[in-house]
This record gives sequence, C-alpha cells and structure tokens, in this order.
Amino acid sequence: MEESYFEKIATTAILVILIVLTFFLLKPILLAIIVGLLLAFIFTPVYDWFYKKIKSKNLTSGLLCLAVILLIVLPLWFLTPVLVDQSFKIYLASQQIDFTALFEDIFPFLFTSEQFSAEIGVILSSFITKITNSLVNSVSQLILNFPIIFFQCLVVFFTFFFVLKDKEKLVSYIKSFSPFSKEVEKKLFESSRGITTSLLYGQVIIGIIQGIIVGIGFFIFGVPNALVLTLFAALLGIIPIIGPTIIWIPVVIYLFIAGDFVSTIGVLVFGLLSSFSDKLIRPIIVSKRTNLPSSLILIGIIGGLFLFGILGIILGPLIIAYLLIILEIYRKKKTPGILIEEK
Repeated sequence: MEESYFEKIATTAILVILIVLTFFLLKPILLAIIVGLLLAFIFTPVYDWFYKKIKSKNLTSGLLCLAVILLIVLPLWFLTPVLVDQSFKIYLASQQIDFTALFEDIFPFLFTSEQFSAEIGVILSSFITKITNSLVNSVSQLILNFPIIFFQCLVVFFTFFFVLKDKEKLVSYIKSFSPFSKEVEKKLFESSRGITTSLLYGQVIIGIIQGIIVGIGFFIFGVPNALVLTLFAALLGIIPIIGPTIIWIPVVIYLFIAGDFVSTIGVLVFGLLSSFSDKLIRPIIVSKRTNLPSSLILIGIIGGLFLFGILGIILGPLIIAYLLIILEIYRKKKTPGILIEEK
C-alpha cells in the first residue's frame, strides 16, 4: 500500500517537473505554435475540399502549406522595402507638422487661447512622435531579427502541416484527457468550434477585408504612404467599434484641406463601402454562429495586446471566449448566458 502510494507521488512529481520543463522549452516558440494551430483552423475547410479531390493527406497538406507560404512570403519580400521607406517618410513628416497652427486653422472656435493651443500641440506632437518611433522601430526589428523570425516561421508551418494532416487524431487525443461526460464534451467542442469560427472569420478575416477595401481607395487616389496606412487600416479593422474608420476619416480630412476634392470623394466612397461591407460579407463567411458581444471582444483585444503583443488581437478574445464557454457548461442551463449570444 505504502509502495503504491509512493509510486503515485513520484510519478506525479516527475510529470509536473516534465510539464514545467516542457513549458520553458517551448516558451520561445509557443506563440509560433499557436499561430500554426490558428492557420490550420482557418484553412481546414480548404484542406477538406482539396482532400476530397487528391485523396492524400500528405500531398494535400504539403500543397496547402506551400500555397500559404507563398501567400505570406511573396508579399513580404516585395513590400518590405516599400514599408521601410514609407515608415521613415511618415516619421520625418510627423516631425515637421505644426500641430498648434493646424488645429487653430481647423477649429478656431476651440483654440482661442494661445497657451491652451500650445499645450495641446505639444501633447499631440509627443503622441505622434511616439507612434511613428514605434513604427520605425518595429520595421527595423523585423529586419534585424530576421534569423529568429525565420525559425519562428519554420515552427508555424511545421505545426500547420502536421495539424492539418492529423487533425482527427489530435482532436481524439485531446478528448481522451477530458474530465467531462460525452454529452458535455460534445457541447464543449461544438461551442469552442462555433465561437472560434465567429472570431477568426467574423472578426479577423472580415476586419482585414475592410482594411484592404480602404487601402484600395488609398492606392487608386494616390494617397501618400498608402501601404503603411493600409496596414494600419487592416489591423484596426479587426478591432470592433474602432475599425478602419479611424484611419480613413483623417485621410479624407487631410485631402480636403489639401484641396484635392476628387481624391477626397473617392477615399470617402471607399471608406463608406468598407463600413457597409460588413453587412454583406459577414452572412456569407459566417452564417450560424455563436457570438461574443463587441465590448468583450474589445476588452480581450486590449488585454491580449498587453500580454502577447500583436498576436493578442486574436488570442485575447479567444481566451475570454473559452472561459465563458466553460462557465456556461458549469451553469448547466439550457438557455445561453448574457455574455454569449447564440444566432
């Protein structure tokens, strides 16, 4: 009896030690593994369609992995020099703007006091300088840390390949650790799949599409530094409530002040088209789904950004979503809670 008890204690201790060591071993590439898992989830419908035609898991996964690599690497290869150039141009331009005079011209009724105008100008100048410094530093780090980024990308695509190929085995293996009954387990996986689909397709993919629509308007009408602005519009398009509006409205104001009325109207049209595209695209990409309220998604994104960096835009809302799913299962109620909306 004592020998059996000691054996259990020793086994548990060794297991805990190995789990802790594995965590620290994988910590530098943990986010890369998560990105690979998310990519596999996003492209699973595409994989399933091709697998029906090809009938080979290895070949289907390999071809899809190669296609995604080309889809990501080729634009980066050609656009990175342009991104670097435009980042420096934005930084230099921001240093030459007289914010005090600019706001006195646009809002003369608000900036009647010279002292108040000067203070606001200093605050805005400092804020814009910090943002542009961060942009330039981010682009510089992208180039300087190329070897690290390369190995992270290897992990992403290895994870992507093997999860696509063996996703059924992986799901079965995860289910084998589940402490829940079969009924609860089924509900848990269905809810997780539904809310992950809603967030990745309904929030991330549609947000990026909205940013790209705005970016097309920037390129057509010759807006300066259109690539950087498009990148920001796509990233902000993921964030609910804010969206790409925070990018294209200042651009419209800038073009109007510059007297370029054709470009002003053109960018305004593309901006409005981007805003209304959500109503058209969302029902096509995501039909029946489980939704999180926009306020919770926004909180998750902000918290995720502080904890995980740029990837937190996706991970933050997913973590909150999975917590709420567990809470709903714990409640054991037939009706959904106030924090999760089923449609």
